[in-house]
Amino acid sequence: MTNIAILTGRISRDPDTRETKGGTNVTGITVVTDRPARDKDGKTYKDENGYTAKESEFHRVTCFNGLAKTVGQYCSKGQLVSVQGRIHYTQWEDKDGVTRYGTEILADKVDFLSRGNGSGEEGDNTDAPEID
Repeated sequence: MTNIAILTGRISRDPDTRETKGGTNVTGITVVTDRPARDKDGKTYKDENGYTAKESEFHRVTCFNGLAKTVGQYCSKGQLVSVQGRIHYTQWEDKDGVTRYGTEILADKVDFLSRGNGSGEEGDNTDAPEID
């Protein structure tokens, strides 16, 4: 049995990095992917500008430890990334006692397909890992 998810898309907002009480680094990002929109007959169609209409999906991605540090330091809103990981489902009870459900990708690997703004001193991202 296999649980593998691969996403290629843009980061929709700057990463959210934190450290747990146990000292584990955790970084969350949201990756936006697009796919052609379809009409009620299942056919793609053009938007008002003549381009194929798209529908966007937002995916929560969580990174841990060293990957969390790297993503938190070198990724930023608008950056193109490829994420490989696994789908993880969660269930919890909110403050009103309502059962809630969530889905996220637990990342094993994040490839930088474009450079982000970085969070270094000059913000130029020159010491980011190389892009293949």
